Formats: sequence, C-alpha cells, structure tokens
Amino acid sequence: MARKPNYDYEKRRKEIDRKKKQEEKRQKKREAALRQADGTGDGTTDDQGDDDGDDDDEDDTAV
Repeated sequence: MARKPNYDYEKRRKEIDRKKKQEEKRQKKREAALRQADGTGDGTTDDQGDDDGDDDDEDDTAV
C-alpha cells in the first residue's frame, strides 16, 4: 500500500521557499540601492574654498 502524502509538509516547504526567495530579492534591491547611493553621492561636494570660478586663493572683495 502506498504511503499517504503529507500535504501540510509540502505546503509549508513551498511557503518557506517562497519567503526565502522574496527575502533574497529584497536584499538584492537594498544592496543595489546602497551601491547606487554610494556611487552617485548625495549631490554635495567636499571641496573647500570660494566658488566664484577662478582658481585663486584670495577673497574677491572690491578694494
């Protein structure tokens, strides 16, 4: 006589596999978002100095 299949076990196994796959997808999305944020930056610059377009180190005040 054949053994009765354990449908609850199979259902639970599928559910676990599905959740694992979804979590892997979420993790990949988070990593991609972090890489994109690190690569492009937040639009700020780290350079110091006056931003008037010339390369001198002195202030451009009228004398």
